[in-house]
Amino acid sequence: MAPAGLKYSKDHEWVKADGKIATVGITAYAQDQLGDVVFVELPQVGTVFAAGKDFGVVESVKTVSTLYCPVSGKVVEINSALEGTPDKVNSSPYEEGWMIKIEMDNPAELDKLLDEKQYTDLLKG
Repeated sequence: MAPAGLKYSKDHEWVKADGKIATVGITAYAQDQLGDVVFVELPQVGTVFAAGKDFGVVESVKTVSTLYCPVSGKVVEINSALEGTPDKVNSSPYEEGWMIKIEMDNPAELDKLLDEKQYTDLLKG
């Protein structure tokens, strides 16, 4: 259910680390719970976030949900494609539907996140 090699937050964000750069999005479970995504609000490049702070909003036909930053650092890229096609979050949450890339302040924060087995266990309750 949860792809291997990623880290997960209890708030249903995923992180893919590549050196000091972390790509962040929401999980398949999260997008499924939201329903059809119609709008994604992302921060500006250069914005700095602490782990656990909100970095944006996802709006679906059902609800509006806050996005939480799983690691601390500076936003170095946003997925601007989501402005015109927010449904990529639904159709491809782990590839085309990524949201932000962050230059991590402290890559050791990844150790506080869940691996795929822990995240799958969380979903099972």
